[in-house]
Amino acid sequence: MKMQKFDDVWDAIEATPAKAANMRARSDLMIALHKTVKAWGVTQATAAKRLGLTQPRMNDLMRGRINKFSLDALINLASEAGLSVRVQVRKAA
Repeated sequence: MKMQKFDDVWDAIEATPAKAANMRARSDLMIALHKTVKAWGVTQATAAKRLGLTQPRMNDLMRGRINKFSLDALINLASEAGLSVRVQVRKAA
């Protein structure tokens, strides 16, 4: 059995580099949003109102249910949370 090495988990489990890049971006945004909301020190219901979400949707975000959020939705939530999102484009290795 030959061992494979990957740069991150998304490269290992996604079928294409494009899908891996999308999941990587979504994951980074979810982590940033989770940290930001935790730092607010408020209930999920309060955080949900602040972000314009329902409490169950907020729970999905805080539990890391990545497949329930598109990249666009996460960028919009980051903006509502007072975060600045920047896309970095570079030539693939």
